[in-house]
Amino acid sequence: MPSEILLKIFSYLDAVSLLCTGCVSRRFYHLANDNFIWIRIYSTAFSPTRSNWKVNSVEKIAVSVSSLSVQDKEAGYWKKEYIRKQIASVKAALADILKPVNPYTGLPVKTKEALRMFGLGWAIILKEKRGKEYIMEHVDLSVNDTSVTVIWYGKNWPCLASLSTLDLCGVTPVFMDWYKTPTKHRLRWHSLIAKYNLSHLTVSTMIGCDRLIRIFCLHPGLLVGVWKKEEELAFVMANLHFHHLVERSTLGSATIPYELPPHSPFLDDSPEYGLHGYQLHVDLHSGGVFYLCGTFRNLFTKKGNIENGHVKLIVIHLKNNREHLPLIGKVGLSWKTDIFDGCIKSCSMMDVTLLDEHGKPFWCFSSPVCMRSPATPSDGPSFLGQTYSVDYVDGEGRVHVELVWIRETEEYLIVNLVLYLSIAKINRWFGTEY
Repeated sequence: MPSEILLKIFSYLDAVSLLCTGCVSRRFYHLANDNFIWIRIYSTAFSPTRSNWKVNSVEKIAVSVSSLSVQDKEAGYWKKEYIRKQIASVKAALADILKPVNPYTGLPVKTKEALRMFGLGWAIILKEKRGKEYIMEHVDLSVNDTSVTVIWYGKNWPCLASLSTLDLCGVTPVFMDWYKTPTKHRLRWHSLIAKYNLSHLTVSTMIGCDRLIRIFCLHPGLLVGVWKKEEELAFVMANLHFHHLVERSTLGSATIPYELPPHSPFLDDSPEYGLHGYQLHVDLHSGGVFYLCGTFRNLFTKKGNIENGHVKLIVIHLKNNREHLPLIGKVGLSWKTDIFDGCIKSCSMMDVTLLDEHGKPFWCFSSPVCMRSPATPSDGPSFLGQTYSVDYVDGEGRVHVELVWIRETEEYLIVNLVLYLSIAKINRWFGTEY
């Protein structure tokens, strides 16, 4: 078919259909880059005085925008401009909807609304050692108070031994209204959130097991379930904290994660500035069930508590019985696949949101954790029952929790909760020199 006739046919397509058409063949790709077609689409979408009920022909639009020098631009110029303008409109809408902040959590009020509005989803990209890639979209998700838990499972996992890495990406439609009419082959934008090395599924990263599976924790916040018998993937579960979640899931690229905006320190001449006025919110949960949901205000520490590059911030004091808190229900991490489900005892998801004295998120994470018997004898009230500890460590700090199993009431009691904050992070955040 002559190119002139194909161009005439393409001129009746909308942006979505035209982009898909360009994927058919090399010839269709070059024809679908035609500037006269794309300048009509661009002008119709972004002209401040466009008419919704009248679509001008390509020729009339081209004449009306002759000042834009259509013929002087390289092929595909107006297609790129159209996509750039669409991405800019998404960023502007994101900034607007995420502007209101909850004074109690320090997080955007409308995070859940933003997830729905932008049709946001998540995918994992499994990469073989030979280079082949498998893209899997999430099967299930649950939205928590300060995080979202995303799950992948199915029958068609690639062989685990052949895999090298796993990429976790946010997935959004290229155009904001596409999610209203989802199609299997719609064009979507991938934003890399984290990259994981699957060779790290070793004994050191295993945090629990039951009769069917073993689970492994990969930083940050990824849980991988492996069948005991077959040594193959059973499921993947990601726990994503709300802090900058929408931006990280939409504004990065397929290969480069979103870079957080630089932080400007709030300068103050207080002698112990940056060591007081903290507020902590912590959740322990799994499968929509919350074992702990606690908020602790006016937390402080002193220079004397600085040791080995960290400062000790005590949230629940070991010797103050009035501060001790019970966990609600039987603690366990729920999992499921398309065939089996189960619950791994003593494991759960932990969400931590630590705000500074100005109410700004200072340290946030969501991660799988597990209870273990302490390597050294605890100072806690062991006469009440068996003692356990929960620990989490990353580059910005450490969380240490001590618990006691109360036999009479069959519940866990938190008797000690301590944060160890990185002094390097405090100095960067507050402009101090501890």
